[in-house]
Amino acid sequence: MEYIIDTHTHTIASGHAYSTLIENVKAASAKGLKALAVTDHGVAMPGGPHMFYFGNLKVIPKEIEGVRIFKGIEANIMDYEGKLDMPDSILKRLDVVIASLHDVCIKPGTKEENTKAILKAMDNKNVDIIGHPGNPAFEIDIDAVVKRAKEKDVLIEINNSSFRTSRIGSYDNCYKIAKKAKEVGATMVIGSDAHICYDIGNFEKAHELIQKLQIPDDLILNLWPEKLKRFCKL
Repeated sequence: MEYIIDTHTHTIASGHAYSTLIENVKAASAKGLKALAVTDHGVAMPGGPHMFYFGNLKVIPKEIEGVRIFKGIEANIMDYEGKLDMPDSILKRLDVVIASLHDVCIKPGTKEENTKAILKAMDNKNVDIIGHPGNPAFEIDIDAVVKRAKEKDVLIEINNSSFRTSRIGSYDNCYKIAKKAKEVGATMVIGSDAHICYDIGNFEKAHELIQKLQIPDDLILNLWPEKLKRFCKL
């Protein structure tokens, strides 16, 4: 089993990450990754980049150090109607759009409110991935979210960082999410959510969960180079 892309990574532009784009790319190359998505936090994240940062990602070469670069964002879901913190005019020009709930941008609501926020976010045709849906701070209707992801062809993320440092207590939720995704045939993607170059391509804990549930390889996007084209919006 060879993971060939990391779809969720951050640079110093996110404000609370510690490596540059080039440092991340070199780490990806050294680990044998074929592609890397640059997905810094959206503008509503405290300390995050200005909107112009995302508009100017076009200056980044398509390939660096032998690694295909996908230019993206981890956009913040701002309300229970699924509004994102970036205009569609910019999102549609990016290769990868992750939509995530962060408690510094939206107050955790009821199970129904949190679920509605994610379902509405998936109505945005620019959204490719729902980031760390197993976050215990935001209780969701797992069946509803996974089924909608399947219907909308949106990827469900199994976030490796959630098992290690970021969202402790996510494991049980992620297990249930991955199990439901397997049942309905929804495609998943493993993201490192790296905030430092040493974590690029670190999928260890997420991989263990995938193995435990015996998820078929064809439901894990990271394993299939031909599926990368789904990110190429340009």
